[in-house]
Amino acid sequence: MLRVTNGMKNNQLLMNLNRNARAMQNTQEQMSTGMKINRPSDDPVGITYSLRYRADVASAQQYQKNVDSSISWLEYNDTVLTQTNDVMQKLRELTVQAANDTNPQSALDSINSEVSQLKEQFIDIANSQLNGKYIFNGQNYNEKPYQFPTGADGTQDITNGASIQTDTGTVNYMVGDNIKLPINTTGNDVFGQTGEVDNVFNLLNNISAALKSGDTKELTKQLANIDSRVGKVLTAQSQVGAKTNRVELMQARLGDMETNLTALQSKVEDADYAQLLVKSQTQENIYTASLSAGAKIISTTLVDFLR
Repeated sequence: MLRVTNGMKNNQLLMNLNRNARAMQNTQEQMSTGMKINRPSDDPVGITYSLRYRADVASAQQYQKNVDSSISWLEYNDTVLTQTNDVMQKLRELTVQAANDTNPQSALDSINSEVSQLKEQFIDIANSQLNGKYIFNGQNYNEKPYQFPTGADGTQDITNGASIQTDTGTVNYMVGDNIKLPINTTGNDVFGQTGEVDNVFNLLNNISAALKSGDTKELTKQLANIDSRVGKVLTAQSQVGAKTNRVELMQARLGDMETNLTALQSKVEDADYAQLLVKSQTQENIYTASLSAGAKIISTTLVDFLR
């Protein structure tokens, strides 16, 4: 028969007290941190899911930042294209006004001065920047696409403007796993390719020359080229709109993904306060009872046995 000594009872008591205290401490730690898993040993399986969900949430958040940046780029492109169309409409108005045979040369010279200012405006638009990047020069966004020498009149000389080739590379944004969206528009798509009669710089050069010489027939001829270029600018703007719609759909999808992944992460990691309160109270009662029972065991002496 196994003999139970006081030492064995005391050791067992201390073990039980330590176990109860440790359980109570773990519960209090979960309550203070709000997390069920504070170290891998708390839930080896759960920590695997937790790390996976954290990585997926971080990826979704980064993709959302990329989407936000791409939307900013597209919205800025849309604004610049709207400005381009406005200037084209102003150029058309001036050309229609100048094509009137009753205009004296002095009036045509005044109109030519306005056309010269529109030329400067076109150059500013063609060299538009967003966050220090030229939006119409493809992947060479650090280089100004339309650079011109200064003419004798102090304005920029665009004589060879129609021969400029902007970079055709695409600017892609990662908006999902293996999902790249091209969001840029090249300058040649907007302002015209080399050799196109409706190239903006060809239009400006031809209209300015016709105004200087008083050639109203040439001015009338250029109206069709202006309308052609306006149509191409609107086409480029519609493409920007289509890209914006696609990116906004991705934005909504990524938002839903982040919400779902965060909810799954919360189920694995977050503590249930109501459950922990009940558990904590129960463990405190058990620990208090253990101390009370232990006090009776430890206080027993030889005299108690002799009574």
